[in-house]
Formats: sequence, structure tokens, C-alpha cells
Amino acid sequence: MNAPAPSVLKQHLIDPVICIRCNTCEETCPIKAITHDSRNYVVDPDICNGCGACISPCPTGSIDNWRSVIKAEAYSLDAQLGWDELPEELELDVAAGSTVDEEPVFATPPLDTARGSTLAPKSAAMPSVNLHTIKQPATATVVGNFRVTATDHDSDTHHIVLDFGSQPFPVLEGQSIGIIPPGTDAHGRPHHARQYSIASPRDGERPKYNNLSLTVKRVLVDHSGQPVRGVASNYVCDLQKGDQVKVIGPFGSTFLMPDDAKANLLMICTGTGSAPMRGMTERRRRLMKEGDGKLMLFFGARSQEELPYFGPLMKLPKSFIDINLAFSRTPGQPRTYVQDLMRARASEIAALLKSDDTHLYVCGLKGMEDGVIDALRYAADQHGLDWRTLHPKLKAEGRLHLETY
Repeated sequence: MNAPAPSVLKQHLIDPVICIRCNTCEETCPIKAITHDSRNYVVDPDICNGCGACISPCPTGSIDNWRSVIKAEAYSLDAQLGWDELPEELELDVAAGSTVDEEPVFATPPLDTARGSTLAPKSAAMPSVNLHTIKQPATATVVGNFRVTATDHDSDTHHIVLDFGSQPFPVLEGQSIGIIPPGTDAHGRPHHARQYSIASPRDGERPKYNNLSLTVKRVLVDHSGQPVRGVASNYVCDLQKGDQVKVIGPFGSTFLMPDDAKANLLMICTGTGSAPMRGMTERRRRLMKEGDGKLMLFFGARSQEELPYFGPLMKLPKSFIDINLAFSRTPGQPRTYVQDLMRARASEIAALLKSDDTHLYVCGLKGMEDGVIDALRYAADQHGLDWRTLHPKLKAEGRLHLETY
């Protein structure tokens, strides 16, 4: 009796060369088929159903990779976690009668599990992405590096300015880049690139120069409070003027600013999540004569000393931007978070939500997301709006953008 013909699987894989480890895919996957270790993000072939929910949110396209394999010989998680690059496509010796899934199965529509928009605002300019890769990075020169948090405080956040000279590196507000730290890890392999949001507008930190800026916090403890020395953050914060840096990107095609000076921007952030908000605010400041869209900012930090750009931020005219600062560790003061201030300003937020010209941006720690969404729901429901209707409308129109980590 002949053995059953083998089944062929179109296996879903993530390209480790392009992936910037932003965790968007793992957050988006509705069936928890994606996992990661300290090096790679991988797809479990025993769980993935090819629904495609992770494809659109990926900022680099690294997740849109497939290989035909004998189903019983699919690449295991352990194998994928050890890759430095994707394997070549195999030439399969498939017997007649084999079952071949030439394309991923989209038997059911991708589940809408994302809280925010997975498409850009309609008026946003077309972004350039992946112009420079790990194999062909751009080289930038450091032209500025200064601290933007209080010097007498442990929180050490830097404003880094990179100049690209004659190399093309067009960016938009809300995009990010990757920086490749020099050297190798404990296993002797080159360090992965680390992703940082751009903190300057599209025409440069210095207008009409081919440069951009970043907001980078030096990492000295991990999420559990244990001492750790972040490889990339310490490398970047220690850079000196004239140093050269390997850069990849730009990345991001949805968390983008509307290209309309009449659009209202409701910006909510914590810590270095302020970077894209700074870029958008400066863009609008340079376009003040072209529109009267309202800017409202909710900015959280543990204390005033940890808040990046506090001095420059306070110099912006109140008529230009409505600034609300929340500090959660000020001695002698109750802990206040951005969502607390949002509830206190619910009527003003609701007024913005009633306008189809309003766009919302949230960037910062993952833990803030629930509180922010609840505060938006509160503002809407308290002032004649139905959040159950408004929320999907904002998402579908590319007007609610979440970038938390």
C-alpha cells in the first residue's frame, strides 16, 4: 500500500533581518500564534491560521514572508528563534496527490483586535519606508546630544540630532528609525537594531537640513526594577558630536500626522512617548499661518524633573497648544495620571471628539492604554456621544492611533 501523500504548508515566517522587534505583531495576533525571545519574533506553525490580522499593522513588512514546506517538517519555534536570516525557498519533491496550500488560508476575515487605527489619516502624506536595511544601513553623523531632563535627577533622557549629509532619508512626523549598536552580544552575534520614534518634523530638526532628532532615555533598570544596562540606549546617550551611527528605516506607515493644518490633534503621552508629539507640535508651529486646528496635549511623567523638554514646552503660547501635565510621584501631592486629567477636561475632549477633523495619538507605556481608552469613553458618554459608535468610526477613519510598548 502506498503511503499517504505529504501535505504542503505555506508557512508564515518573520524576517529577522527586517524586524525591528516592536511587538506589534504579537500584540495584534488574535490567537497568540506569535511569540519572541530576546532575539527573534516567530510564528507557531501549529497555531497560525493565516488570518492576516498581523500583516497590516507591521511597520516594516518583515512579517509578510512565507515558505512552502512539507507540513510535517515545518520550521519549529526553536529553529526560527535561532535564525539570523530567513532560509531560502526549498525545492520540494512532492508526490502526485499531495495536498498543497499554495496560499495562506483566509477562510475567515481577519479579526479586528486592534484598539487603534491600522491605516493612516486620509490626508497624511505618503511615507517612505525601509529605504535603508540592516544589510545596507545609512550612516548618520551626530551633530547634537544634550540632556532634556533635570541634571540633578536619576532620569537621564537625551535629545539626539543626526545628520544624513547627502544620503536620502525622508521622514514624516510619527515615523521611527532603527539604530544598530556596534559590537556583538554574549553569543558573538551582532546587536539588533533598536527602534526610536523621530522627535523632529519632516523638514528637519534644523529646518531645510537633512537631519532629524530622537528622544532617548538611558536604560539602567529593567521593567521589574532590576539593574540592567541597556545596550542601545546607553550607546546613543553617550554619543559625541562627530560620531557616526548606522541607521535603518524609516519605519511606520499608519501613526502619521494629518497633512492638514486645520486638523485638531489630541495628543496623549508619557516619558519618551513624547517624541512623535514633539515632531507633530513643531510641524504645526511652523505652519501656524496655514490653519487654526486645535492642539491639546496630555503629558505624564513621575515628576517634573523626569519630563523631557519641560522648559521649551512651557514657552509655547497657550493660544497655540492646550498643555496638561500629570505627575505621579511629586512629594506631598496625590498621584495624578494622564487619564485623571483627561476626565477633568472631559467637556473639552468631547468637543474635539465631536469634530471629524480631530485625530488622536497615544504613545508611551502599555499600562496607560486602558486608562486612556476609559477616559475617552467617559468624555464621550458624558457629553452626548456614544463611544460604542465613535470608537470604531475613529479607527476606520484612521483617526485613533495607539503606539504603546
